Amino acid sequence: MFFKEMLKSAALALFIVVGMLVQGHKAHAASEETLIVAGGCFWCVEADFESLPGVTEAVSGFIGGTVENPTYKQVVKGGTGHFEAVEITFDPARVSRATLLNAFFRSIDPTDDGGQFCDRGAPYRTAVFVSGKGEMALAARAKSDAQGALGQTVVTPILPRTAFYPAEAYHQDYYKGTKLVLTRFGPKSQANAYKAYRDACGRDQRVRQLWGDAAPFAGS
Repeated sequence: MFFKEMLKSAALALFIVVGMLVQGHKAHAASEETLIVAGGCFWCVEADFESLPGVTEAVSGFIGGTVENPTYKQVVKGGTGHFEAVEITFDPARVSRATLLNAFFRSIDPTDDGGQFCDRGAPYRTAVFVSGKGEMALAARAKSDAQGALGQTVVTPILPRTAFYPAEAYHQDYYKGTKLVLTRFGPKSQANAYKAYRDACGRDQRVRQLWGDAAPFAGS
């Protein structure tokens, strides 16, 4: 009888501990927030922001268009109105939305309204997507700060957040993928193809030219 009661007590204690862990995980997940930005090639934006402490995930996708669940080919062909964008999930206790916005403006060429770097056309335009007055105010402040620091007109718009559609699976975490792909540089792993593309596109060179030491990701 004594051992039976001990087992019951142990089982109850384990149940309580598991319950606390589950609730703790739910509470943490509930405290996370998201930020959606468009900064040209979504592979690059995803790679940049996943390197920041406090960011738990960055997902490549599309936003702002008229077609539901668009494919990558549809978007880059043009006519859907979508931006290549990234949904950034972050823990506001570790990194603030304002910090992420300031990093975003300094990771792009916000003076260019025709695309970004070697990627031209509507899908590669820059933008910040917001929900509510609070997010709008933070984004507007970050844009104003960027314009003041740069001394040039910042054309990156702040737009209402609409439906975000994740891109195909092969686009996610492309910058660290191991799958072999055929590129104009020859057969390479996804990670090496990404590095070759980023360098050839001139992203980091242009960002350094604009922002100098204030560029947070140049060379990543």
